[in-house]
Amino acid sequence: MKIGLDVMGGDYAPEATIQGAVLAHNELPSSDSIFLFGSKGTIIDKLKEIGADPKNFSIVHAPDVIGMGERPIKAYTQKPESSIAVGLKYLKNKKIDSFASAGNSGVTLVGAMYSVNTIQGVIRPSTLAIIPKENGGKNIMLDVGTNPDIKPDVLYQFAILGSLYSKYVLNIRNPKVGLLNIGEEEEKGNLLCQSSFRLMKDSKDFNFYGNIEGRDLFNDKVDVIVCDGFTGNIVLKQIEAMYRIMVKRNLMDDYFNKFNYENYGGSPILGVNASVVISHGISNEKAIKNMLFLSKEIHEAKLTRKIKRAMNKYIQSK
Repeated sequence: MKIGLDVMGGDYAPEATIQGAVLAHNELPSSDSIFLFGSKGTIIDKLKEIGADPKNFSIVHAPDVIGMGERPIKAYTQKPESSIAVGLKYLKNKKIDSFASAGNSGVTLVGAMYSVNTIQGVIRPSTLAIIPKENGGKNIMLDVGTNPDIKPDVLYQFAILGSLYSKYVLNIRNPKVGLLNIGEEEEKGNLLCQSSFRLMKDSKDFNFYGNIEGRDLFNDKVDVIVCDGFTGNIVLKQIEAMYRIMVKRNLMDDYFNKFNYENYGGSPILGVNASVVISHGISNEKAIKNMLFLSKEIHEAKLTRKIKRAMNKYIQSK
């Protein structure tokens, strides 16, 4: 497998990205290769600084750098030689099998939609987060910020996308889908939640549990939690804040250690025609390594192909 990495993306790039790539290389089988996109001279110098052999990687020169605060469409179109743009071009042309970036997530999303395109039938691609369950399992929540304003049909599709990820990547046989709301009753919530519930309750596209509340995020009621990106992002950052408080007060145990974002590496962009993963801008070398492993896992699960198949079925049923 050929795994692409944006070396210039992230608050601690290129040091953290290159160190993460080296860690991943040391653990990946010899049949896998890592493509590094960025300033060729910088990449070679940094690899030599840490005693790594540049010959272990495929280095693709991409001199332009996109900052974390740049506007997505403008940055992507006006910087065609950036590490994100060049990496996604390689992905489009099937020179690599996946692409991962800890850089500007908006640019990566827009770039993915411009290059490999959105899967037919998907209204809006989505991003997700892993939430550890108290019993040792994993919940996934989507959307977590990509789509702050959506309509019920988009939320319905998030349930399809999340179910497929839970089934084929997390190996949950028949994942249960919950709609995040302020109460369990069908009539609860705002207009978005009420309308979405009516769409979901008789669905044959996924296993709908019903409404869940914020206190159910960490239990085993469901496996997939769907919400708009505005709500999901607030929830996610509240969880991250609580984790930091637990660390600061030395209140950690095996369960709370699972909330460390470094362990998960990043989030796939679900709904585009290839394996694209984005990660925290603050990602360190451990997070970068795990982002590359997540890229490999998603590609080998043939998730994109399975989403395409599911969306074709969904379109035909309408």
